[in-house]
Amino acid sequence: PSLSTPSSSPPSSSPTVVCVFGSGSFGTALACVIARSSASSRSAHNATSIQPSMEVRILTRRPDVAASINLHHRNPTHMSSFPLPSSVKAFTDPAECLKNVNFIVHVIPVQSSRAFLQDLAPLIPADVPIISASKGICGETLCMMDEIIPQALGRPDQPTAFVSGPTFARELMQDFPSGCVLASVSDDVGKKCSALFRSARMRVYQSSDVIGVEVGGALKNVYALAAGIADGMGWGLNTTALLVTLGCREMGQVASAMGAHTATLSGLSGIGDMMLTCFGSESRNRTVGRLLGEGNSLADVLDARAGTLAGVAEGVATAPAALRLGKSKGVSTPIVAAVCAILEGENAHEVLHKLLAYPVRANGDLVVTS
Repeated sequence: PSLSTPSSSPPSSSPTVVCVFGSGSFGTALACVIARSSASSRSAHNATSIQPSMEVRILTRRPDVAASINLHHRNPTHMSSFPLPSSVKAFTDPAECLKNVNFIVHVIPVQSSRAFLQDLAPLIPADVPIISASKGICGETLCMMDEIIPQALGRPDQPTAFVSGPTFARELMQDFPSGCVLASVSDDVGKKCSALFRSARMRVYQSSDVIGVEVGGALKNVYALAAGIADGMGWGLNTTALLVTLGCREMGQVASAMGAHTATLSGLSGIGDMMLTCFGSESRNRTVGRLLGEGNSLADVLDARAGTLAGVAEGVATAPAALRLGKSKGVSTPIVAAVCAILEGENAHEVLHKLLAYPVRANGDLVVTS
Protein backbone atom coordinates (compact mmCIF):
# COMPACT_ATOMS: atom_id res chain seq x y z
CA PRO A 1 0.00 0.00 0.00
CA SER A 2 1.03 3.61 -0.59
CA LEU A 3 1.81 6.05 2.19
CA SER A 4 -1.52 7.76 1.50
CA THR A 5 -3.42 4.50 2.05
CA PRO A 6 -2.59 3.09 5.47
CA SER A 7 -2.53 -0.67 5.78
CA SER A 8 -4.25 -2.43 8.65
CA SER A 9 -4.63 -5.99 9.80
CA PRO A 10 -8.16 -7.29 10.41
CA PRO A 11 -9.22 -6.36 13.97
CA SER A 12 -10.71 -8.85 16.36
CA SER A 13 -13.92 -6.82 16.42
CA SER A 14 -15.00 -4.37 13.75
CA PRO A 15 -14.15 -0.77 14.63
CA THR A 16 -16.55 2.11 14.22
CA VAL A 17 -15.35 3.92 11.09
CA VAL A 18 -15.77 7.67 10.85
CA CYS A 19 -14.77 9.43 7.63
CA VAL A 20 -14.01 13.14 7.77
CA PHE A 21 -14.33 14.96 4.46
CA GLY A 22 -11.73 17.75 4.51
CA SER A 23 -8.20 18.03 5.89
CA GLY A 24 -8.23 21.73 6.75
CA SER A 25 -8.00 23.12 10.26
CA PHE A 26 -11.57 22.34 11.30
CA GLY A 27 -11.68 18.90 9.68
CA THR A 28 -8.42 18.00 11.41
CA ALA A 29 -9.70 19.32 14.74
CA LEU A 30 -12.99 17.41 14.53
CA ALA A 31 -11.15 14.21 13.65
CA CYS A 32 -9.07 14.72 16.77
CA VAL A 33 -12.15 15.44 18.92
CA ILE A 34 -13.84 12.24 17.74
CA ALA A 35 -10.74 10.13 18.30
CA ARG A 36 -10.28 11.53 21.81
CA SER A 37 -13.96 11.01 22.62
CA SER A 38 -13.68 7.36 21.62
CA ALA A 39 -10.52 6.86 23.65
CA SER A 40 -12.15 8.48 26.68
CA SER A 41 -15.25 6.31 26.32
CA ARG A 42 -13.24 3.11 26.00
CA SER A 43 -11.14 4.05 29.03
CA ALA A 44 -14.29 4.66 31.07
CA HIS A 45 -15.54 1.20 30.09
CA ASN A 46 -12.12 -0.45 30.54
CA ALA A 47 -11.93 -0.95 26.75
CA THR A 48 -14.18 -3.99 26.91
CA SER A 49 -15.61 -5.64 23.83
CA ILE A 50 -18.85 -3.71 24.48
CA GLN A 51 -16.98 -0.58 23.37
CA PRO A 52 -15.62 -1.20 19.86
CA SER A 53 -12.54 0.70 18.75
CA MET A 54 -12.79 3.83 16.61
CA GLU A 55 -11.05 4.44 13.32
CA VAL A 56 -11.12 8.05 12.13
CA ARG A 57 -10.23 8.57 8.47
CA ILE A 58 -9.53 11.96 6.93
CA LEU A 59 -10.15 12.22 3.19
CA THR A 60 -7.69 14.62 1.59
CA ARG A 61 -6.73 15.49 -1.97
CA ARG A 62 -3.05 15.88 -1.05
CA PRO A 63 -0.76 12.82 -0.90
CA ASP A 64 1.79 14.76 1.17
CA VAL A 65 -0.83 15.50 3.83
CA ALA A 66 -1.95 11.87 3.93
CA ALA A 67 1.61 10.60 4.16
CA SER A 68 2.48 12.96 7.01
CA ILE A 69 -0.62 12.06 9.00
CA ASN A 70 -0.05 8.34 8.54
CA LEU A 71 3.70 8.37 9.20
CA HIS A 72 4.18 11.23 11.66
CA HIS A 73 0.66 11.76 13.09
CA ARG A 74 0.68 15.42 12.08
CA ASN A 75 -1.12 17.42 9.44
CA PRO A 76 1.74 19.35 7.76
CA THR A 77 -0.44 22.18 6.43
CA HIS A 78 -3.02 22.79 9.18
CA MET A 79 -2.61 22.59 12.96
CA SER A 80 0.85 21.17 12.31
CA SER A 81 2.10 21.88 15.84
CA PHE A 82 -0.36 19.39 17.32
CA PRO A 83 0.15 15.60 17.24
CA LEU A 84 -2.87 13.58 16.13
CA PRO A 85 -4.16 10.48 17.93
CA SER A 86 -2.88 7.23 16.46
CA SER A 87 -6.44 6.24 15.50
CA VAL A 88 -6.57 9.11 12.98
CA LYS A 89 -5.51 8.03 9.49
CA ALA A 90 -5.64 9.78 6.13
CA PHE A 91 -6.59 8.63 2.64
CA THR A 92 -6.52 10.12 -0.83
CA ASP A 93 -8.67 7.37 -2.35
CA PRO A 94 -12.37 7.99 -1.56
CA ALA A 95 -13.31 4.33 -2.08
CA GLU A 96 -10.70 3.17 0.43
CA CYS A 97 -11.62 5.90 2.89
CA LEU A 98 -15.34 5.05 2.75
CA LYS A 99 -14.90 1.28 3.04
CA ASN A 100 -17.13 -0.03 5.86
CA VAL A 101 -17.93 3.53 6.93
CA ASN A 102 -20.39 4.07 9.80
CA PHE A 103 -20.45 7.89 10.00
CA ILE A 104 -19.38 10.73 7.71
CA VAL A 105 -18.38 14.18 8.96
CA HIS A 106 -18.57 16.75 6.16
CA VAL A 107 -16.22 19.75 6.54
CA ILE A 108 -16.06 20.99 2.94
CA PRO A 109 -16.89 24.68 2.26
CA VAL A 110 -20.57 25.13 1.44
CA GLN A 111 -19.95 26.64 -1.99
CA SER A 112 -18.04 23.49 -3.06
CA SER A 113 -20.17 20.91 -1.26
CA ARG A 114 -22.71 20.07 -3.94
CA ALA A 115 -20.12 19.10 -6.58
CA PHE A 116 -18.00 17.31 -3.99
CA LEU A 117 -20.89 15.15 -2.78
CA GLN A 118 -22.19 14.46 -6.27
CA ASP A 119 -18.82 12.98 -7.20
CA LEU A 120 -18.81 10.70 -4.14
CA ALA A 121 -22.51 9.78 -4.19
CA PRO A 122 -21.99 6.24 -5.60
CA LEU A 123 -19.58 5.48 -2.73
CA ILE A 124 -21.73 6.80 0.14
CA PRO A 125 -24.11 4.21 1.63
CA ALA A 126 -27.71 5.37 1.86
CA ASP A 127 -28.02 4.46 5.55
CA VAL A 128 -24.85 6.18 6.81
CA PRO A 129 -25.45 9.43 8.73
CA ILE A 130 -23.73 12.51 7.31
CA ILE A 131 -22.86 15.11 9.94
CA SER A 132 -22.34 18.51 8.38
CA ALA A 133 -19.99 21.00 10.03
CA SER A 134 -20.08 23.30 6.99
CA LYS A 135 -21.60 26.73 7.62
CA GLY A 136 -23.03 28.98 4.96
CA ILE A 137 -25.63 29.58 2.27
CA CYS A 138 -25.10 28.52 -1.34
CA GLY A 139 -24.72 31.62 -3.48
CA GLU A 140 -26.45 30.05 -6.48
CA THR A 141 -29.45 28.34 -4.88
CA LEU A 142 -29.78 29.95 -1.40
CA CYS A 143 -29.75 26.40 -0.02
CA MET A 144 -28.08 25.41 3.21
CA MET A 145 -26.52 22.02 3.87
CA ASP A 146 -29.78 20.37 4.98
CA GLU A 147 -30.97 20.80 1.38
CA ILE A 148 -27.63 20.46 -0.42
CA ILE A 149 -26.81 17.01 0.97
CA PRO A 150 -29.99 15.17 -0.13
CA GLN A 151 -30.09 17.03 -3.44
CA ALA A 152 -26.45 16.24 -4.25
CA LEU A 153 -26.83 12.58 -3.35
CA GLY A 154 -30.27 12.24 -4.93
CA ARG A 155 -31.56 10.74 -1.66
CA PRO A 156 -34.18 12.66 0.33
CA ASP A 157 -33.99 10.09 3.13
CA GLN A 158 -30.22 10.16 3.74
CA PRO A 159 -29.79 10.45 7.54
CA THR A 160 -28.22 13.79 8.39
CA ALA A 161 -27.17 15.91 11.36
CA PHE A 162 -25.73 19.41 11.63
CA VAL A 163 -23.18 20.53 14.18
CA SER A 164 -22.41 24.13 15.06
CA GLY A 165 -21.24 26.26 17.95
CA PRO A 166 -18.36 28.36 19.30
CA THR A 167 -15.51 26.02 18.45
CA PHE A 168 -12.24 27.43 17.14
CA ALA A 169 -10.14 24.62 15.65
CA ARG A 170 -6.99 25.54 17.57
CA GLU A 171 -8.75 25.45 20.92
CA LEU A 172 -10.29 22.09 20.08
CA MET A 173 -6.79 20.80 19.35
CA GLN A 174 -5.66 22.22 22.69
CA ASP A 175 -8.45 20.20 24.32
CA PHE A 176 -9.97 23.24 26.02
CA PRO A 177 -13.50 22.66 27.39
CA SER A 178 -15.93 23.52 24.58
CA GLY A 179 -19.55 23.07 23.60
CA CYS A 180 -21.64 22.71 20.47
CA VAL A 181 -25.15 21.93 19.28
CA LEU A 182 -25.95 18.95 17.07
CA ALA A 183 -29.31 19.07 15.30
CA SER A 184 -31.17 16.34 13.46
CA VAL A 185 -34.80 15.75 12.56
CA SER A 186 -34.29 12.18 13.80
CA ASP A 187 -33.87 11.79 17.54
CA ASP A 188 -32.13 8.44 17.05
CA VAL A 189 -29.66 9.85 14.52
CA GLY A 190 -29.07 12.84 16.76
CA LYS A 191 -28.23 10.64 19.75
CA LYS A 192 -25.82 8.44 17.81
CA CYS A 193 -24.06 11.39 16.17
CA SER A 194 -23.84 13.40 19.39
CA ALA A 195 -22.09 10.48 21.08
CA LEU A 196 -19.24 10.72 18.55
CA PHE A 197 -18.17 14.15 19.83
CA ARG A 198 -19.21 14.08 23.48
CA SER A 199 -16.54 13.82 26.16
CA ALA A 200 -15.52 15.40 29.45
CA ARG A 201 -14.03 18.25 27.38
CA MET A 202 -16.81 18.59 24.79
CA ARG A 203 -20.41 19.25 25.76
CA VAL A 204 -22.86 18.39 22.98
CA TYR A 205 -26.42 19.66 23.17
CA GLN A 206 -28.88 17.78 20.99
CA SER A 207 -31.55 19.68 19.07
CA SER A 208 -34.23 19.05 16.48
CA ASP A 209 -34.08 22.60 15.13
CA VAL A 210 -31.95 22.07 12.03
CA ILE A 211 -32.94 25.40 10.46
CA GLY A 212 -32.06 27.39 13.56
CA VAL A 213 -28.67 25.75 13.92
CA GLU A 214 -27.84 26.24 10.24
CA VAL A 215 -29.00 29.86 10.06
CA GLY A 216 -26.97 30.76 13.13
CA GLY A 217 -23.88 29.05 11.74
CA ALA A 218 -24.23 30.79 8.38
CA LEU A 219 -25.15 34.35 9.32
CA LYS A 220 -22.71 34.81 12.20
CA ASN A 221 -19.92 34.81 9.61
CA VAL A 222 -21.47 37.84 7.92
CA TYR A 223 -21.73 39.74 11.19
CA ALA A 224 -18.14 38.79 11.99
CA LEU A 225 -17.13 40.55 8.77
CA ALA A 226 -18.98 43.64 10.02
CA ALA A 227 -17.26 43.43 13.40
CA GLY A 228 -13.88 43.09 11.74
CA ILE A 229 -14.54 46.02 9.41
CA ALA A 230 -15.35 48.25 12.37
CA ASP A 231 -12.18 47.11 14.11
CA GLY A 232 -10.09 47.76 11.00
CA MET A 233 -11.50 51.27 10.81
CA GLY A 234 -10.16 51.91 14.29
CA TRP A 235 -13.48 51.88 16.10
CA GLY A 236 -13.56 50.25 19.51
CA LEU A 237 -15.42 47.53 21.36
CA ASN A 238 -18.42 49.79 21.96
CA THR A 239 -19.07 49.76 18.21
CA THR A 240 -18.44 46.05 17.89
CA ALA A 241 -20.84 45.26 20.73
CA LEU A 242 -23.47 47.50 19.10
CA LEU A 243 -23.11 45.79 15.71
CA VAL A 244 -23.11 42.31 17.23
CA THR A 245 -26.22 43.00 19.31
CA LEU A 246 -28.09 44.40 16.32
CA GLY A 247 -26.81 41.45 14.31
CA CYS A 248 -28.19 38.96 16.83
CA ARG A 249 -31.63 40.52 16.45
CA GLU A 250 -31.37 40.60 12.66
CA MET A 251 -30.23 36.96 12.57
CA GLY A 252 -33.09 35.92 14.82
CA GLN A 253 -35.64 37.59 12.56
CA VAL A 254 -34.32 35.77 9.48
CA ALA A 255 -34.29 32.46 11.34
CA SER A 256 -37.81 32.99 12.68
CA ALA A 257 -39.10 33.78 9.20
CA MET A 258 -37.64 30.46 8.04
CA GLY A 259 -39.40 28.51 10.80
CA ALA A 260 -36.58 28.23 13.35
CA HIS A 261 -37.14 28.28 17.11
CA THR A 262 -36.18 31.54 18.80
CA ALA A 263 -34.50 29.68 21.67
CA THR A 264 -32.02 28.10 19.28
CA LEU A 265 -30.61 31.47 18.30
CA SER A 266 -30.17 32.31 21.99
CA GLY A 267 -27.96 29.28 22.51
CA LEU A 268 -24.50 28.08 21.57
CA SER A 269 -25.22 27.78 17.85
CA GLY A 270 -26.59 31.33 17.72
CA ILE A 271 -25.36 33.96 20.14
CA GLY A 272 -22.57 31.68 21.39
CA ASP A 273 -21.05 31.21 17.95
CA MET A 274 -21.68 34.87 17.15
CA MET A 275 -19.67 36.05 20.16
CA LEU A 276 -16.72 33.80 19.38
CA THR A 277 -16.60 34.67 15.68
CA CYS A 278 -17.10 38.40 16.12
CA PHE A 279 -14.69 38.93 19.01
CA GLY A 280 -12.14 36.11 18.68
CA SER A 281 -8.77 36.78 17.09
CA GLU A 282 -8.77 33.31 15.46
CA SER A 283 -11.88 34.17 13.43
CA ARG A 284 -11.22 34.02 9.69
CA ASN A 285 -14.23 36.20 8.88
CA ARG A 286 -13.35 38.83 11.47
CA THR A 287 -9.80 38.88 10.10
CA VAL A 288 -11.00 39.43 6.53
CA GLY A 289 -13.34 42.17 7.76
CA ARG A 290 -10.51 43.89 9.63
CA LEU A 291 -8.35 43.93 6.51
CA LEU A 292 -11.22 45.45 4.52
CA GLY A 293 -11.74 48.05 7.23
CA GLU A 294 -8.06 48.98 6.96
CA GLY A 295 -8.64 49.88 3.32
CA ASN A 296 -7.54 46.74 1.47
CA SER A 297 -9.56 45.54 -1.49
CA LEU A 298 -11.45 42.26 -1.26
CA ALA A 299 -9.51 40.84 -4.20
CA ASP A 300 -6.17 41.60 -2.54
CA VAL A 301 -7.31 40.12 0.78
CA LEU A 302 -8.55 36.90 -0.78
CA ASP A 303 -5.46 36.54 -2.99
CA ALA A 304 -3.17 36.91 0.02
CA ARG A 305 -5.15 34.35 2.02
CA ALA A 306 -5.14 31.87 -0.86
CA GLY A 307 -1.37 31.92 -0.85
CA THR A 308 -1.13 31.08 2.85
CA LEU A 309 -3.71 28.28 3.20
CA ALA A 310 -5.49 30.53 5.69
CA GLY A 311 -8.84 28.87 5.06
CA VAL A 312 -12.12 29.99 3.52
CA ALA A 313 -13.97 32.93 5.07
CA GLU A 314 -17.49 31.68 4.33
CA GLY A 315 -19.05 35.05 5.14
CA VAL A 316 -17.78 36.54 1.88
CA ALA A 317 -19.91 34.22 -0.23
CA THR A 318 -22.72 34.00 2.34
CA ALA A 319 -23.34 37.76 2.61
CA PRO A 320 -24.97 38.32 -0.82
CA ALA A 321 -26.87 35.04 -0.47
CA ALA A 322 -28.11 36.10 2.97
CA LEU A 323 -29.25 39.46 1.59
CA ARG A 324 -31.29 37.71 -1.10
CA LEU A 325 -32.63 35.21 1.41
CA GLY A 326 -33.78 37.97 3.76
CA LYS A 327 -35.56 39.77 0.94
CA SER A 328 -37.28 36.54 -0.12
CA LYS A 329 -38.62 36.16 3.44
CA GLY A 330 -39.65 39.81 3.76
CA VAL A 331 -37.02 40.50 6.44
CA SER A 332 -34.96 43.69 6.48
CA THR A 333 -31.24 42.96 6.98
CA PRO A 334 -29.46 46.33 7.00
CA ILE A 335 -26.21 45.00 8.50
CA VAL A 336 -25.98 42.26 5.90
CA ALA A 337 -26.70 44.87 3.21
CA ALA A 338 -23.92 47.08 4.57
CA VAL A 339 -21.43 44.21 4.48
CA CYS A 340 -22.44 43.43 0.89
CA ALA A 341 -21.91 47.04 -0.13
CA ILE A 342 -18.40 47.04 1.35
CA LEU A 343 -17.59 43.71 -0.30
CA GLU A 344 -18.64 45.27 -3.61
CA GLY A 345 -16.11 48.07 -3.11
CA GLU A 346 -18.04 50.88 -1.43
CA ASN A 347 -16.21 52.96 1.16
CA ALA A 348 -16.40 51.22 4.54
CA HIS A 349 -16.49 54.46 6.56
CA GLU A 350 -19.38 55.86 4.53
CA VAL A 351 -21.37 52.62 4.62
CA LEU A 352 -21.07 52.04 8.37
CA HIS A 353 -21.70 55.71 9.22
CA LYS A 354 -24.89 55.54 7.16
CA LEU A 355 -25.89 52.23 8.79
CA LEU A 356 -25.49 53.57 12.31
CA ALA A 357 -27.32 56.80 11.44
CA TYR A 358 -30.60 54.99 10.69
CA PRO A 359 -33.45 55.82 13.10
CA VAL A 360 -34.34 53.13 15.66
CA ARG A 361 -37.82 51.82 16.40
CA ALA A 362 -38.98 51.26 19.98
CA ASN A 363 -38.38 47.51 19.56
CA GLY A 364 -34.73 48.08 18.60
CA ASP A 365 -35.06 47.56 14.82
CA LEU A 366 -33.26 49.94 12.51
CA VAL A 367 -35.53 51.96 10.23
CA VAL A 368 -33.84 51.67 6.86
CA THR A 369 -34.25 54.66 4.58
CA SER A 370 -33.10 54.97 0.99
